[in-house]
Formats: sequence, structure tokens, C-alpha cells
Amino acid sequence: MKNSSAMSSTASDQEQLGIGKPQVNPFMKRGKSLVSKVSRISDLKESISASVEALGGFERIIDEGEKILVKPNFNTADPPPASSDPDFVKAVIELLYEHGAGKVILGESSTFSGCTRRVFEETGMTDKAGDAEIVFFEEGEYRKITTGGRFLKKVSIPDSSLKIDKLVNVSCIKTHQYATFTLSLKNAVGFMKRNERLISLHTRRLEEKIADLNLIVHPVVTIMDGRKCFISGGPACGELREPGVILASGDRVAIDVEAIKIMQGYKGSSLTRDPWRYKQVTQAVQLGLGSRNEEEYTVIE
Repeated sequence: MKNSSAMSSTASDQEQLGIGKPQVNPFMKRGKSLVSKVSRISDLKESISASVEALGGFERIIDEGEKILVKPNFNTADPPPASSDPDFVKAVIELLYEHGAGKVILGESSTFSGCTRRVFEETGMTDKAGDAEIVFFEEGEYRKITTGGRFLKKVSIPDSSLKIDKLVNVSCIKTHQYATFTLSLKNAVGFMKRNERLISLHTRRLEEKIADLNLIVHPVVTIMDGRKCFISGGPACGELREPGVILASGDRVAIDVEAIKIMQGYKGSSLTRDPWRYKQVTQAVQLGLGSRNEEEYTVIE
């Protein structure tokens, strides 16, 4: 009998399971990953569209009628950049439908001590989801699968997240008191079952486990709201700055490195290392999740 506890998968099943489908980065030029950076934002939706168009356009990642899962960052109901801006997420949903998506699912699970349904209501995300189907992961069934990682070997993820065609990652830019920062790689943690986040994830090797988790999470694009950021503190509150940019990329490592550089550009930032030496990044590079160095990606401004 099915319930909300993790369901087992056979070894052969596990090899096929993941959130989205593994694929070659759709946004590359001359063998390099592309990261777009849009500033001078006036119309939010047009600027988000421009960030993806600079890479090559939504037509490279969406086929007519596909089921697209949008994963925002609503860890808490605190205002951006602690959580996603509902207007930003709304604009992404509308753009996906306009470019051929058959169905958009907005899925999330907030911090292990909170209620995602309440977070969505308090932030206004429920009212602004439009035609998207809202899925609160903790209210559904989970399935335990293997990651293939070294530090996080098995994880329970929402059964609903396995039944999609494409994943679009919508993340914020902020520092994090335990994980150092929350960007595109860290956004995958919302897929984990809550008790596993508390016990399996945060006890030790948190940053390396975040990278391991991304072995089974395959976004076709990350769209990052960098209009505001935290340069220290986080994730719920921190020292606020306003870079006023939107980033997009099919390369999670490259976009995270660029976001780290943005936070480091402000005096008083808690991020003082070479971006490539942070554990989230170094482990992601070792796992082949994106660019390995500065020479392997290009920034389009």
C-alpha cells in the first residue's frame, strides 16, 4: 500500500530515474557554455526573456506540449532574495506557456520546519501561479533512488518530480550560513524529503552532498534572479545588496561561479575565496556537472 514514505526502486529502475533527463547543455557556442547577464531591467518579463534569448532561445529547450517543472526557491516566506519573487516566477511560467509548454508544474518543499502551502500563500505565490499546477512535494509520495555520488548515495525525491519532460531551475543569489551559498546547485535541496535534509544532508559534508544530489537533477536551464542578493548571512536574512541583474545558463557550475563573483564584488562579502575552490563547486566539477574552469564558458552581457 502506497503512503507518503519513501518507496523503493529496483536497481534497473534507479538507473533510469532522475528529475528531468540528462542531456548535453543546449546553450553552447564554439564548445563553450554560455552565461547571459541582463542588466538595466525595466520590464521584468521582457528581461527574463532576453536572458534566455541571449543564450539561443526557449525554442532550444521546449518542445510543443511538454510537461515542464519549475523549481523556485521558497525555503521560507521571507522577502527576496531569501525566497523567490512571485512576480519573477510568474513571468517564467508565462514565458514557458508562450513558447509551447503543454503543462507547467510549480513544485517546491520549504524548509523542514515549515509548510510550503502556507509559504506560498504568505508570499502571494499561490495567487500568481496562473495556469501552473502547484505541487507541494511534502504532501505527496517520495521514492528512494541512488544518486551515484560519493557522499550522498541514496535520496528520497518526490514521485511527482519524476513524471516530467523538462526541469527549469529558478534560483536566487544569496549566502548561506551552513552551505556557504544558495545558488543553482543548492536549489536542488528542495527535492529532498524533509527528514533526510535534516539527518542525511546537514550532519556532515553538506556542500559535497549538494553536488552529489545534482547527479539526479537535470535542469535544461537555470534562470537566476540577481536583482537583489545577500553578501553575508542567509538563507532567511542577511546583508542585502542590489546588483540589478538576471542571469541564465544551461551550465549550473558556470552560473554559480558568476553569481559568487557578483556577491564578492561588494565590500563586506563573506565570500573571500577563489570561486572555484568552494566545495559545492569543486565537487560539482569533479562530477562533471558543468564547466571546469574560466576557459570553458563565456559571459554574454
